[in-house]
Amino acid sequence: MRGFLQGMARFLLALAVGYLTAWGAMALWFKLPGPDAIQWLVAAAFGALGLGTVVGIFTMARLRWLSVFALTAIVLLVWWNSLAPPSEGQWSPELARQVTGTIEGDVLTLENVRAFEWRSEEDFTEVWATRSYDISQIESVDLFMSYWGGRNMAHLMLSFGFANGDYLAWSIEVRRRSDDSFSPVADFFKAHPIAIVAAEERDVVGLRSNIQKASVRMFRLRVPPEGSRDLIEAYVAGANRLVEEPHWFNSVFTNCSRTAILLARYAGATLPADWRIIVNGYFPDYLYDQGALATDVSIEELYRLGDISERARSEGLTENYSQAIRDGVPTPRR
Repeated sequence: MRGFLQGMARFLLALAVGYLTAWGAMALWFKLPGPDAIQWLVAAAFGALGLGTVVGIFTMARLRWLSVFALTAIVLLVWWNSLAPPSEGQWSPELARQVTGTIEGDVLTLENVRAFEWRSEEDFTEVWATRSYDISQIESVDLFMSYWGGRNMAHLMLSFGFANGDYLAWSIEVRRRSDDSFSPVADFFKAHPIAIVAAEERDVVGLRSNIQKASVRMFRLRVPPEGSRDLIEAYVAGANRLVEEPHWFNSVFTNCSRTAILLARYAGATLPADWRIIVNGYFPDYLYDQGALATDVSIEELYRLGDISERARSEGLTENYSQAIRDGVPTPRR
C-alpha cells in the first residue's frame, strides 16, 4: 500500500511539473522580449529542464531535479506576474478609444460611445459620441451571440433598451493593435489588454451580422428593473476601472462571457459556475436553465427565432436596424 501511494504521489507530481513546463515554455515563447531565436532557445531550455525533472521524479535524483526546476519556475512566475498590460499603443481604429461614464441620479453620461458607419471592414467612418441615458427607463436587456467557432464558441454582447427607443450595446473585446492578427492561443498568454466597448447596436452588432457575415443570434433576457440598473452600473464601473488600470485579456478566464458573469455577480446576481461559461457557445442554454430566457418555448426554438442574420442583412445598417432585428424574437414574461 505504501509503495502504491508513493507511486501515485510521484505520478501526480509529474503531471503538475509537466503542466507547468508546457505552460512556461509557451509563456516564454509568446512574451519573452527579444529575437525569435532567443525566445525559442529559452523556451526549449525550460522545456528540456521540465522534461528532465519529470523523468527525474522517478529516479533517485528527483530532489536535485525538483530543486532546480522549482527555483527556475519561481523566477518564471515572478517575471510573469510583473508583466503589466499597456495603456498606450497603435490600437485598431474601432478600439482606439475607451468608454468612460458618470452617473448623476438617474442620468448616465458616457464619453466615447462608438457609432461607426461601416461599409466594409476596411471602409468605415469613425464616429465617437457623448451620449446620455435615463437608466430609470431601461425596459429590456438583450443578449447577442456572434458565433465564430462553430456551435461551441461565440462572442457575447449585452444591449440595454430604453423607453425612448434607444439601445446601448456593450461588448467586452480584445484590444488589438492595428497590425495584430487574431489568435486565441496567444490571448491565453497576455498578448493583449481587454477593452469594454459601448456602442450603437448597428455598429457593434451590425459589424458582425452585416459586414463580417457572422451567424448572430439574439436572446431577450428576464431581468428585473433593479437588476438592469445594477448591471449597467457594473459595466460603467468596469469600463472606468479599465481606463485607470488596464487588465490582460485571457481566452479562458477573462473572455467576453466570463467577464459578463463576473459583472453580473458584481451587480448582485447569483449564478452558479458552469462549463458553458467557458465553452460559451452554449451560454444561452445555461441562461435558459436559470430561467433567464423565455421558458414558454423550447431552447431550440429560441435559437431558431433568435437568428437575426437574415433580417439584419435585409434591413441594412439603417436607423431602423434595432427594431428590425427584434421582429419575432420571443420576449420572456416578467
